[in-house]
Amino acid sequence: MSPPEPFVQLVEELSTRFAGLPVERVDGEITEALRRVAGVLGTEGITLVEVGDGDRAPQRIYSWTAPGMLPNPEGALETLPAWWAATLARGESLRLSRVPDDLPPEATAERSYMAQRGIKAHLAVPLVVGGRNLFALATGVFRGYRTWSDAEERRLRVVGQILVNALYRKRIEGKLRESLAEVKALKDRIEEENAYLRTELREMDGPVEIVGASAALRRALSLAAQVAPSNSTVLLLGETGTGKELFANAIHAQSRRSNGPLIKVNCAAIPATLLESELFGHEKGAFTGAIASRPGRFELADGGTLLLDEIGDLPSEVQAKLLRVLQDHEVQRLGANRSHKVDVRILTATNRNLEQRIAEGAFRQDLLYRIAVFEIRIPPLRERREDIPLLVWSIINRRQLELDRRIERISRRSMDALQAYDWPGNIRELENVIERALILSRGPALELDEWFGGGPGHAGQPRHSSDSFDTVAADHIVHVLERCGWKVDGAGNAAEVLGMHPNTLRSRMKKLGIARPRASR
Repeated sequence: MSPPEPFVQLVEELSTRFAGLPVERVDGEITEALRRVAGVLGTEGITLVEVGDGDRAPQRIYSWTAPGMLPNPEGALETLPAWWAATLARGESLRLSRVPDDLPPEATAERSYMAQRGIKAHLAVPLVVGGRNLFALATGVFRGYRTWSDAEERRLRVVGQILVNALYRKRIEGKLRESLAEVKALKDRIEEENAYLRTELREMDGPVEIVGASAALRRALSLAAQVAPSNSTVLLLGETGTGKELFANAIHAQSRRSNGPLIKVNCAAIPATLLESELFGHEKGAFTGAIASRPGRFELADGGTLLLDEIGDLPSEVQAKLLRVLQDHEVQRLGANRSHKVDVRILTATNRNLEQRIAEGAFRQDLLYRIAVFEIRIPPLRERREDIPLLVWSIINRRQLELDRRIERISRRSMDALQAYDWPGNIRELENVIERALILSRGPALELDEWFGGGPGHAGQPRHSSDSFDTVAADHIVHVLERCGWKVDGAGNAAEVLGMHPNTLRSRMKKLGIARPRASR
């Protein structure tokens, strides 16, 4: 038996060494430590095993065998039966001075294994980590029988505890690093989302709503409300400036994903060479200039909605990759060797005739089938001329404070001119015209450019009726009430047509002085 001094010295060295050892070096140092422990104990083989809870075979092994002795057979630990592991998992040590004589009858597999290796004496101690017996340190001799003392059992337990504590620290630190990596990835994603949203906010003029009550607009809004709660892919069709982005906002806001992000990509505004990286992301070094990994818009939209605006201008090479994402719900960054799942609802928008683009060979028909699950056609302004007065006043109220104006009226002639124009640029063009008119106006009346027939000499003439916002709103409400037989509640009521609560309508009527005419006797 080895004298106590070398053992005490070994324990001090191992305690100091493993206390500050980087986790990357733990595996190699454990094997070296086992060799030194066996040398101090005078044994010829030693093994550190993860026994689990005793219900499964060992899962991990560090071992050392003296030169000239039969090494542990590859895969042998996976064949060890439950008796050995279960005994140690219960917190009981194993002292086998004469093998196989000291083995119980039920340990048939242990008997075979030890005979195969030539083990004559065997000592194993359970090791506690986190209050559970999860590991064991076992040692033995091959040349003869040996009686194990209490002191040897304690020594084996002491050094074993040092080793498993280091191994457990390695695992905890590994899990911590994984968690920190996940936190960093989440932080990077949030920063990307925030950068994107800051850009979006800078581009927004302010809160914009869908304004109007025409039959054509109500049909489109009704379709949007019906499809919003689903996860169906939606294709928004409409001319430039009709408000496709506003419809996308409305669909997302009414969906089950409203708490998630709404990410927008203008496929026509990003160069084809950059669009794939913008959509799907890239890894560091994927191309010249890729100095860091970056998630794409699909990853930013995970759990939310992605609007692909101007989908008709998507390059053909990107169309193929987009089709795979829609089919598999997986994205792969440029330069990455694996893909990962994303949970994204897709909205698309275009002012193009996609059927014509398919005929020209510029758009994939199978991609159209994927994105056109539910189509909504947004009417151009010329098909909803009755909405123009409300739109005009909505634009005025939104922009006049910023431009330091106070508009109180618009002449009938000016409003008629606005309603008579065909608006090829739709609402976007109307906004530009009204903003120019606000700049030109010096008084309380809106002054249009002369080519609209409402120049400075006409816009404020008192002989033309002046329509304030309240006047336009009151006329519109009265028109709807008359059409609905002045019913505020019930089926087909005016409140439903106007898209407001009946109590809100009554309050608005009171404010505007609207009352149902008395029937003549």
